[in-house]
Amino acid sequence: MADMEYTISMGGDICFQDFLPIMAQKIGPEDFSKELCNGFCMLADPRTNTITIQSLKKNARRLGLEGITDQEFREMIAQGDLDGDGVLSEREFCALMIRSSPALLAHAETWLLDALDEELRECMEDMEEDDL
Repeated sequence: MADMEYTISMGGDICFQDFLPIMAQKIGPEDFSKELCNGFCMLADPRTNTITIQSLKKNARRLGLEGITDQEFREMIAQGDLDGDGVLSEREFCALMIRSSPALLAHAETWLLDALDEELRECMEDMEEDDL
């Protein structure tokens, strides 16, 4: 990921599409996944463990993001609602965050292959220990 390029405005601001890859590069894929889960938990309704329009509205106020209309909240949910149930599950939220950042999406396959290699390595080590 070291070869990623980022778009930074003249004022030094960084756009959302660039923020996630930078964060992932700094903390690594595993911790990045944990941070996405933390973001989901922060926005989710604890009773349903889903992100709803109501939970978005409540948390938008808490985060100082007032002035967003109900229609805009519905559109936010619809962007990631893969199963059409009107809410976002943790999986849908994480997929939406990754899809929202093309640079991050481009590296998702590499991360998956790296994770599978690590899992295979651990399994092989466990099998070797069992043989001893």
